[in-house]
Parts: sequence; structure tokens; C-alpha cells
Amino acid sequence: MTVKTTARSIEGCSKNIIHLTFEEVSMFVCTVCGYIYDGEDAPENCPKCGAPKEKFDAVAEADAEKIERSRFTNGLHAQLLGLLEEISFVAADGIEDALDPACVDIFKKAMTLSDEISRSVRAELQGHMKKGKWG
Repeated sequence: MTVKTTARSIEGCSKNIIHLTFEEVSMFVCTVCGYIYDGEDAPENCPKCGAPKEKFDAVAEADAEKIERSRFTNGLHAQLLGLLEEISFVAADGIEDALDPACVDIFKKAMTLSDEISRSVRAELQGHMKKGKWG
């Protein structure tokens, strides 16, 4: 599976449209460190720990699909974290500007919710890593 991202502008806002296409890719996992390599054949040495080619096992097709799905979903979580950080910066500027109490309340709510969702995303990603849903 490959992921293609197309940027579009809608009413002045930038929006990424994500297209998924599937293609045959072999995966190999290093039995020493867990590094996952994509390619036609395992590498001569593990890029992470230097283990020799013999220490790589082919990843079963069903597991490879789960790894690709995990990569995609984790990428979405990473994008969301970036957007939430931007919301926090904008909210902080709005709080500092303090045009009026109603504006400050909105910006404080945005900051609180952004922080809450960011913590939830990080906890979800931590769960993915513990369950091996990373790739």
C-alpha cells in the first residue's frame, strides 16, 4: 500500500486529500531489533542494529497489511498532533491579545481541548507501540 497526498484549497483553507493505493511490497523483520525493512529481499545488514541478512524473517502477508494500516493511521495521528499544536499557538495568541472576555473564553477552551486531545493521541500512539502496531 502506498499513500499519496493531494493538497487542495477550499475556501482559503488548505486540506489534504489522502488516496490509498495497494501494491505488492515484501517486508522483512529483523529478529534482533524488530526493524521492518520494505523491499524485494532482506538487506545485507540491518540499518538499525547491523545484524546480518540471516537474522531477517519474511513478514506474512496478513501481518504486512496490518503494518501498512498501522503506518497510515499513525501518520494521521502525527498530522493531528501537528494541527493541535498549531491550535494551541493560535489560542495562546488570542488569550494574550485579550480583545474581550468572550474571545478569551473561546481561546481558553480551544487550548484546553487541544491539550486534552493531544494527550489522548499520545496515549493511543503509546498503546500502538506496546501492541506492535507501529511498523
